[in-house]
Amino acid sequence: MTASSAPGKIILFGEHAVVYERPALAAPVTQVHADVEVADSDRPGIWINAPDIDLHAELNSLPSDHPIASVIHNFLFLSRVPRSQPLSQREKGIRFPNLEIKIASTIPVASGLGSGAAVTVALLRALSSHLDHPMTDEEVNAFAYEIEKLHHGTPSGIDNTVVTYVKPVYFVKGQPIETLQVGKPFTIVIGDTGLPAPTKDSVGDVRKLWEADKEKWEGVFDKVGEIAKKAREAIESGEWKVLGELMDQNHALLQEMTVSSPELDRLVSAARNAGALGAKLSGGGRGGNMIALVEPEKAEAVASALISAGAKRTLTTTVT
Repeated sequence: MTASSAPGKIILFGEHAVVYERPALAAPVTQVHADVEVADSDRPGIWINAPDIDLHAELNSLPSDHPIASVIHNFLFLSRVPRSQPLSQREKGIRFPNLEIKIASTIPVASGLGSGAAVTVALLRALSSHLDHPMTDEEVNAFAYEIEKLHHGTPSGIDNTVVTYVKPVYFVKGQPIETLQVGKPFTIVIGDTGLPAPTKDSVGDVRKLWEADKEKWEGVFDKVGEIAKKAREAIESGEWKVLGELMDQNHALLQEMTVSSPELDRLVSAARNAGALGAKLSGGGRGGNMIALVEPEKAEAVASALISAGAKRTLTTTVT
């Protein structure tokens, strides 16, 4: 049996604008994670057991575009079939192993915490290790990004990058990854609205706005990019008051992009009123999570205020 895990993630700054090649900052959330076990099986086929999503099925019974099936199919063809072989012949005579795959996750689904990317990375690493097809971090990241594109349309690539490398990153699409140098640890309280965050829909809606008035939205994305650059400086120098103010500014621009929601706005306001240094939505928006930058001694009070304001759950994490 081979096991692998991958963490969740939060976007600190720059969501949506990152799709348009502006910088974004993100960090892993190791308190939640996806866990995958792969073992040889005596029964024929590849059997998947994922109780969190009530999935108990043989691989071939799932549609090819199923998120988990697509990872397994793509990996098996990658690892078992020479790339030089003509595409028309790749599925002929291929012999797949008999496997039992168990998938569990403590990351809420469709909440902006990178659950899909975490399952993909954990599953990919477990399969590659179990089937003796080692992959570098760069290969894992590239593979996971292709899976993200299947299910999210035009994703930024930030989810798979943070989850793969398990480090805070400064990310610009198409440019080399830069690891963030954190001046001193800072504390984030995450509040979950309990509503699904339909990333593909919100990304698509922002693209429609951009296509209808590119000059206006390029200007908005520029503002978000400048905030992300200043946030990096604040993180590296430990200027938490500045960082909190930048969070508030970023949230206002996300509201302008129409990707916030009454539930997210209510949690953001509750966090600020409870003493957070700043707060904003995190991820695709329209649901999912918000984040609040807090002094450690105020984390419990802010988390309590979020629950009172309607959050279904909270999570406190330290970014180092």
